[in-house]
Amino acid sequence: MDPFLQNHKPSLRQAQAEKNAFFVADLGVLMRQHVHWQTFMAQVRPYYSVRCNSSPPVIEVLAALGSGFTCTNKFELELVQSHGIPSEDIIYSGVCKQVSQIKYAAKKGIDLLVCDNEAELRKISRCHPCAKLLLQVSTEASCPDDELGMTFGCSLKDCRHLLERAKELGVQVVGVRSHISNSCKDDQVYVRTISDARCIFDMAEEIGFNMNILDLGGGFSSSETPLEVINNAIMMMVDVYFPSSTGVSIIAEPGGFFVSSAFTLAVNVVSKEVVARDLQGPEHDGLSPNEEPEFQYHMSEGVYGSFSSKLSEAQILTPSMYKKTSLDAPVFSSSLWGPSGDALDQVVEHCLLPELDVGDWLVFTQAGAYGLGQLLLPSTDSTPPPVYYVISSRDWFDMQDTGVTQAATLKNFSVVPYFLSSCQTEAELSVPA
Repeated sequence: MDPFLQNHKPSLRQAQAEKNAFFVADLGVLMRQHVHWQTFMAQVRPYYSVRCNSSPPVIEVLAALGSGFTCTNKFELELVQSHGIPSEDIIYSGVCKQVSQIKYAAKKGIDLLVCDNEAELRKISRCHPCAKLLLQVSTEASCPDDELGMTFGCSLKDCRHLLERAKELGVQVVGVRSHISNSCKDDQVYVRTISDARCIFDMAEEIGFNMNILDLGGGFSSSETPLEVINNAIMMMVDVYFPSSTGVSIIAEPGGFFVSSAFTLAVNVVSKEVVARDLQGPEHDGLSPNEEPEFQYHMSEGVYGSFSSKLSEAQILTPSMYKKTSLDAPVFSSSLWGPSGDALDQVVEHCLLPELDVGDWLVFTQAGAYGLGQLLLPSTDSTPPPVYYVISSRDWFDMQDTGVTQAATLKNFSVVPYFLSSCQTEAELSVPA
């Protein structure tokens, strides 16, 4: 047996034995999502949003598949550059940047920066005079359900002022970046975004800029709006406002689109409580056959850890149980909470589950976005759950067919056969510590 497999496997068994939460990541999903993107969005180059999931294997696989990257801080810039990503394939997108980090970007030749206000513009002009700016715009295309939608980006009417100030300061503006929430489910948002961008491009031309980048932003993670529907809406408008003869490059910043479905989180039930009973009347002292308990379960992970996305805009899906139950087993009204005991630490407000016991495992799918490695209430004994990376043999060879070769890229990976039942159906990948 391979020594790595010998050393690595007990850690997974140890996590299970100690009832510690852990992730399983299928890197084949990244490859399949990449193929899906190339099928329906071939004219739009993806720049992966690193803040969504900064796992090094994710960065390395997407880099090998030809993605660009969008970073919000120095840590993410360093992480991406450590994987050999050229500076021209990196966008520094933080809209409130520290002066020291702007200088770092200048030193490393990272010229594409996002800007949406005059104060930021002045900082950039002083610290990174060679920067090429993407003007971030929050227009009427913002999703009405996104409470944070108007927080980021300048309004359409403020764009001319910023463009004029950039011209006075000698800062180059090369494109427009739209702020579209990941919660957005309306493909028409992209239609309005592109028409607004055309107005800004025309303003910039009048002032003396020759812009050549249209960044559609994020918002591609919703399964309720198929990628092909978004593509049809986008390309119809692009053909009208930004035909190929204009030389404008169309890019976007998918994050959850690539990683959400690639990661699964296993957590353990650490406590259980009956919190309510549907009594038929005040005269009932006990539980009649028609009365059902309502259970409150506390898990080993909560919103201050792997479910931190719940504090913003994400909806956590109802988990499945990792134990055998009969098909006709009764289900009960249940709520799922993290371990902190805090009133905000509610992961799932209501779901129907068979009765659980302390020590049972719950499995959450779609767990790859905005949850890994984030400890909002760190303590001395708190560490992020480990991640175990797998890829099927078929996906591994399909990845080679896309042009990825183990010798040229993915050089930090070890590939170890992993046997399931009687045949080899999986290969496990890991990045050495």
